[in-house]
Amino acid sequence: MRLFEPLIKGIFAGTIQREVRQALALAETDNTFTAGAFPAGESPRDRLPHDRYEGYAMAMEAWRVNPLARRMVALTSQYVVGGGVSISCKHRHTNFFLGSFWHHRLNHMPVRVYEWCDELTRTGNLFLLVSTDRAGMSYVRAVPADQIEAIIPAANDLEQPLAFKPRPTLDQPDPPTWPAYNELTDRPSTGSSASGFPAVMLHYAVNRPVGAQWGESDMSPLLRWLSRYAGWLEDRARLNRFRTAFLYVVKNRFSSEAERLSRQRSLNSSPPTPGSILVTDTGEEWSVINPQLHADDAGSDGLALKKMIASGAGVPLHFLAEPESATRTTAEAAGGPTFRHYEQRQKFFLWMLGDLLKVVLNRRAYFDRAVQRHTDLEVTAGDISARDNISLAMAASNLVSALEKLRERALIDDSELLRMLYRFLDEPVNVEEMLARGRKAGPVATGPDGVSLPGNPLDARGDLKPSAAGEPGMQ
Repeated sequence: MRLFEPLIKGIFAGTIQREVRQALALAETDNTFTAGAFPAGESPRDRLPHDRYEGYAMAMEAWRVNPLARRMVALTSQYVVGGGVSISCKHRHTNFFLGSFWHHRLNHMPVRVYEWCDELTRTGNLFLLVSTDRAGMSYVRAVPADQIEAIIPAANDLEQPLAFKPRPTLDQPDPPTWPAYNELTDRPSTGSSASGFPAVMLHYAVNRPVGAQWGESDMSPLLRWLSRYAGWLEDRARLNRFRTAFLYVVKNRFSSEAERLSRQRSLNSSPPTPGSILVTDTGEEWSVINPQLHADDAGSDGLALKKMIASGAGVPLHFLAEPESATRTTAEAAGGPTFRHYEQRQKFFLWMLGDLLKVVLNRRAYFDRAVQRHTDLEVTAGDISARDNISLAMAASNLVSALEKLRERALIDDSELLRMLYRFLDEPVNVEEMLARGRKAGPVATGPDGVSLPGNPLDARGDLKPSAAGEPGMQ
């Protein structure tokens, strides 16, 4: 071995050097110029730009032509947005302006929120361009994610965008960047030609890995399996069509090839129709040839593909028109994790709308001092599942009697009673503030049967307060 070791090393070294020289001698092309390269300023945890744009195009194409893809996107919007989004504010003037912005004919937010939720599901990114006029009214437009080339971050924080660079087009080969919104530097334009605030962009992303700038589409892990399921289903439809096709075979003793061709031309000119009666002599035998596919057990293959799609989408099979189980209890239990997923997405979506409304209020406050910038906004949507409300109501009904007994024995105080009750109701409240409002309102009058009388507060002695006419009664 020591004798042949130098010879072996020389052979392998020469082979390696020859391969390196061949690789370096290849001509550089547009396809190999950026091989292994990554855009400067972007996170290595993000997809490469061409992979990202290809994913957007595939998701859009699947949404357009694949019924399962469109159904999954629609399910997310139907549960997250539900019957619509409501906004409210305690400050009267601020609440009036929010209503004007929400229902403005150029915004029309009650309809636009469904489009935004669809886009967030398809691409994982939502780029909102906010422009404001001289009166302080803002207008919001969503920019498609495939029209953004790069997100320019801060030098010390990758998740803090400074500007957004659009993709070049034929009309604009070098388009200007859109600045990101910054509350500390956002000021109205000055000068005689000022038109309010400059347009700024907001970026919201879901399914974003830690240390990344771009979000991921909910459909990214499903595109391959959606394509396979569509191909399998198309093949099944084509094979089932061919399975019903058949050929007639006629056997007979012919004296010559010309006689056989004459008989074949005669049958081709007037073939027997289905259901007709065919009479032949003993010398001619008829039979039928049809494809033997044996495809009765192919349903398990389609079910396996559909299970892969359903598990990736986080929905049970009966959401995709596949009644895997015939029991209602199993179907309701399977919907629990799905509702949690939709609940998490709803929290993010409502937070996103609240963040957008704060930007709108901050810009309006520069022109209208009656609008409060830092105010308590309440953005709500419908419940994900009515089943949860029934369960919470039953839990609260069973809990009230137990808490009342504990309160009568002075084992808990009013604060603890309310805390435990609203905890089981899954409603976040400020217990101390609620108790303070209750003490301010005073005790409530009750009738002979113990039912409270609305609108009849008691005075300090426990008697009904007099009405405006000076007599006890309802105020």
